[in-house]
Amino acid sequence: MFTDTHCHIYKEYYEDIDKIINNALNVNISRVINNGCDNKSNIEVLNLISKYPNMYGALGIHPENVDSYKLEDLTFIKNNLNNNKIIAIGEIGLDYHYENVNKEKQIKLFEEQLKIAEEYNMPVIIHSREATLDTINILKKYKVTGVIHSFSGSLETAKIYLKMGFSFGINGVITFKNAKIKDVIKELPLSSILLETDSPYLTPTPLRGTTNEPANIKYIAEFVANLKNINTNDLSKITNENIKRIFDI
Repeated sequence: MFTDTHCHIYKEYYEDIDKIINNALNVNISRVINNGCDNKSNIEVLNLISKYPNMYGALGIHPENVDSYKLEDLTFIKNNLNNNKIIAIGEIGLDYHYENVNKEKQIKLFEEQLKIAEEYNMPVIIHSREATLDTINILKKYKVTGVIHSFSGSLETAKIYLKMGFSFGINGVITFKNAKIKDVIKELPLSSILLETDSPYLTPTPLRGTTNEPANIKYIAEFVANLKNINTNDLSKITNENIKRIFDI
């Protein structure tokens, strides 16, 4: 049994969510963690976790939505952390990829959500793109741990995050032909690894070009198991222990 620890299962992307959930269950993907990224998706996550027993949720405002969020959206997150199926603050972080991004505004939003995580003792699910130094320096200011989602950094960066108590979300990127992350993951302890799809994005080989979904964890699991020279049953046990430790589920 595996868990997709990071996906975005919204009606915007999938016509038949029942089918998506059943597809996952049919290949022993027993749980999914659905991540919000703005107020609309946070509301949808809450509705979906009440419908599907095997779906858990994370609530957060993604850095790309920094210009459209309202302070009430942060209050909404706080007000729903008592839901026992909300297991993290996410997806939050920094994204400096695009030109003319407002870094100061992103940092303020990031810090506001880290304060919530610290106050409510919640793990965080971190998005960091082309913002490694700022991400690390900001995380060091708060008593939080969690997952660096879609990690693609260097081994040196990974070791810094490890010392800070963070784990790494590994998705379909690792199956791509020229992905450098393979070499990094070889050197990281299995106790620091979680499997994720980031659905509907980052579809793994051999299905690139199609819409990603949690069922595709099986391809990522097989690839990581081969890379680490273990069988998928052992990988399942280890990653489930990691999930239990990080998210308390």
